[in-house]
Amino acid sequence: MKRSPLLVVFITIFIDLLGFGIIIPILPNYTKELGATALQVGLIAGVYSLMNFFFSPLWGTMSDRYGRKPIILISIIITASSYFLFAFSNTLMLVFLSRLLAGIGSANISTVQACVADISTPENRTKNMGIIGAAFGLGFIFGPPLGGFVKHNFGIEYVGFIAAALCIINLVMAFVMLPETIHEKNPEASFAFHPFKEFRSAFKKEIIRDLFFINFLYITAFAAMQITIPILWKNHYGITDEGVGYIFMFIGIASAIVQGGLVGWLNKNFGERRLLISGSVMMMIGLALCPLAPQYLFIPALALIIILISLANGCITPTLTSLISKNSLRHEQGQMLGLNMSFASLARVAGPAYGGFVYDFHFYLPYFIGAGIMLCAWIFAIRVLNLKDNTDSGNGSSEMEAVPDSKQSD
Repeated sequence: MKRSPLLVVFITIFIDLLGFGIIIPILPNYTKELGATALQVGLIAGVYSLMNFFFSPLWGTMSDRYGRKPIILISIIITASSYFLFAFSNTLMLVFLSRLLAGIGSANISTVQACVADISTPENRTKNMGIIGAAFGLGFIFGPPLGGFVKHNFGIEYVGFIAAALCIINLVMAFVMLPETIHEKNPEASFAFHPFKEFRSAFKKEIIRDLFFINFLYITAFAAMQITIPILWKNHYGITDEGVGYIFMFIGIASAIVQGGLVGWLNKNFGERRLLISGSVMMMIGLALCPLAPQYLFIPALALIIILISLANGCITPTLTSLISKNSLRHEQGQMLGLNMSFASLARVAGPAYGGFVYDFHFYLPYFIGAGIMLCAWIFAIRVLNLKDNTDSGNGSSEMEAVPDSKQSD
């Protein structure tokens, strides 16, 4: 039976994100139990994204040179090691080191995205990226409740052991089932550790630069909401931590449905670039509504917010990835997707920092500022609508070509 690379990649990402989701909900309280200050909790959480920033382009470039499969396998081994270390972490320094290693290992997402781009055609690229986005959503849906259950019933060390065991299962599956997807390795690909130099090179392509900016703005606004909205819901609406968990689970389910199925239909009927514009508007409205829901209408208002944010996530995330892939040369796809993930990592550092800072001034501010940030993203999306593609890597072209979006008028 012929193996489906997309199915194997889906399972790989799902297990990877399941392990990540198990750790995340119990990390803040556990570090506080070890005596961490709020600043130290932020540093421990932030080092994960910081390592993602530095290592995403490195893994991506190395995958262009050596192939996708070996890089994915190495990164899974690093992630498994981080979870084993977490299981034995009884000091803040050990927890910090475990999250640092986890950030290095999990920076493989750009390589996985490049793997999907390798096996996709221009017609199904966005749909395939949406399916991978669904794996993200499912991992976040099932991971947090599993982590909370294990910690409550068995102890913190078993959280690390189970996350590590999932990584080992992932490693075996990827080794046995995942084929090498890159057709022509690029022995000239440079993996020198100069991310800012690579940014300058990527920014020479106007459409790539705008897509990177949109991604940064979108994730900054979304991450600020993520870090502050549990406080908002608890302080102003009386929602318990358990209730907050269920709400995020519903957001994850809705996002998985959109990215796993609906986004393909939307792309076919409206085009990638119009999805990017629509997603920016929906996220802008959803963020602005977050602090405005009256208590007597909280449930219907919450349902509207979940729908808007889920649709926005489903439209923006796979569309950005697809457009970046489409406008990158074939031998640069891993590098460009890695740089995009680095922008996302910086945003996940910047978003919680500004969100927590301004929330202390007024609980409206993270969401209204976030809506303003998404207005800027919308402006960039309008620019992207009027720019022609640099290249269509799915053609196997190695030269720059102008290939308009399937739904864009001349």
